[in-house]
Amino acid sequence: MDEKTLAELIRVAKGDEPAEIVLKGGKVADLAGMRFVEGDVAIHRGLIMGIGDYKGIEEVDVSGKVITPGFMDSHVHIESSMVSPIQFAKAVVPLGTTTVVADPHEITNVCGLNGFRYMLSAGGAVPLDINLMVPSCVPATHMETSGADLEASDLLSVKNDKGVLGLAEMMNYPGVLFQDPGVLNKLLDFYDRPIDGHAPMLSGNDLNAYRLAGPSSEHESTTAEEALAKLKAGMQIFVREGSVTRDLESLLPAINLLNFRFFSFATDDREPVDLIEEGHINFLLRKAVRLGLDPIVAISMACYNSIPHYRFIRRGLIAPGFRADVVVLNDTVDFIPYQVYVEGKLVAQNGQALFTPGSIDDSKVLNTVNIGDISPDKLKVKSDGGDIRVMEIIPNQIVTKALTLAPKVVDGEAVSDTERDILKVAVVERHKATGNVGVGFVRGFGLKKGAVSSTVAHDSHNLIIIGTNDDDMMTLIKHTVQMQGGQAVACNGKVLADLPLAIGGLMSTEPLPAVKDRLEKMFAAAGELGSALHSPFMAMAFLALPVVPELKITDEGYVDVTKFERVPVGV
Repeated sequence: MDEKTLAELIRVAKGDEPAEIVLKGGKVADLAGMRFVEGDVAIHRGLIMGIGDYKGIEEVDVSGKVITPGFMDSHVHIESSMVSPIQFAKAVVPLGTTTVVADPHEITNVCGLNGFRYMLSAGGAVPLDINLMVPSCVPATHMETSGADLEASDLLSVKNDKGVLGLAEMMNYPGVLFQDPGVLNKLLDFYDRPIDGHAPMLSGNDLNAYRLAGPSSEHESTTAEEALAKLKAGMQIFVREGSVTRDLESLLPAINLLNFRFFSFATDDREPVDLIEEGHINFLLRKAVRLGLDPIVAISMACYNSIPHYRFIRRGLIAPGFRADVVVLNDTVDFIPYQVYVEGKLVAQNGQALFTPGSIDDSKVLNTVNIGDISPDKLKVKSDGGDIRVMEIIPNQIVTKALTLAPKVVDGEAVSDTERDILKVAVVERHKATGNVGVGFVRGFGLKKGAVSSTVAHDSHNLIIIGTNDDDMMTLIKHTVQMQGGQAVACNGKVLADLPLAIGGLMSTEPLPAVKDRLEKMFAAAGELGSALHSPFMAMAFLALPVVPELKITDEGYVDVTKFERVPVGV
């Protein structure tokens, strides 16, 4: 900005000259004073001029409506929307989201820094402020095979790129606590930047040590008590409401008028069906208010509370000199946006995007499925009838229980037992054609026949399959290679439904509504085979995440997360 421009802005703010746009007659969310106020909102050169009595070149009557800053998703994996970042923007901007802080560790685990830079390039193609945190755990642990292995030096190479804020969720909290040199180097390199945390159920002195190491936010709290303990340790608490992990209701009792500034909203992982049918951050606002949270507090959590954590300048308030990311809501009950402005430009109205995205180069994130020779024998589990380890799914959580159960044995092999809902699960390495296959068992998925599969399997995103029989599981391995990534349902050797995910095996090139339609067919097919889970494919995806307790599975086999070591199927 030069002297001439600043002088012009001063004149407009004083009311001596008309603003480019004035929103007139609305009720404005004053998040500094924590109240709603009456007044015109003047916008000029992409900035807020002030709240008061203003004239505009364009005047928009918003009488009876509510004006807030743009919504911010404090922690999201765009890849979980299963669409490209461009299609993601077309879906969430009309819902009022104008800023996201994304951790692209899904595509980075598959494609390395090529995947990171692909996501970073999207920010210039859409009117959604896409900010990236550099993935800290690629791979998440040493007990799995990912498509890339990023050391501290690799992360430093993108630290100062435009759009990069800091270090993404440090999931390897055991590595922090045991002072792993590689982990400590990453933390030290970003110690001057925001560092996001990921430490489910960590408490006491271990939590203190983890916080001291650098992570200053936390989105894995599932109870009010856990949130307050992490708040006490000086962490910003991201209240998460994803597709599987729905923590909002359980965390609301922790929020009060004295501490609310340390709570923000995040979606983490939301599937296409939920994005379209429920919404994005506007859904969290609606749900929180319906559960009793004061609307002005909820709006602060959606718009401002993460601004200090991420060190944004002049963002998150309807105030002079702040960036004019503005949402005009019909009300503070349903939180349905009437208009959305980004840097002073109208980009959505009545739920419709008004912008045409630019294009981004995806050539380096395609054709990522490279599976070695997998014979049916690799799916077999020999058994003498002794007890086996079984992962138990906990509805609406990514944590699992570690069970010890007697297996169903046929011809010396442990097999799926549909009567007790104990199903075989396999993780097939799909990046380097190693031929690795980790095999175990899961309870709580509900299939009575057939099999389901996905190359979305956090965080290394190998191919995960749950099946009642080996033949259908083999059918899905072959079909995944043909699709070059995606999800599918099969029964009796026939693929019943599928969703190709060409971008890294994680995202479709199609618009969100088209992906939603295919995913609903997948849900229906899985339901017909017996699964009653709300989000069966996302629940399956988290079974491969070996940093969340208690028992998980990778291409190298079972991981006892509480001990952070590999364990066999048999006890």
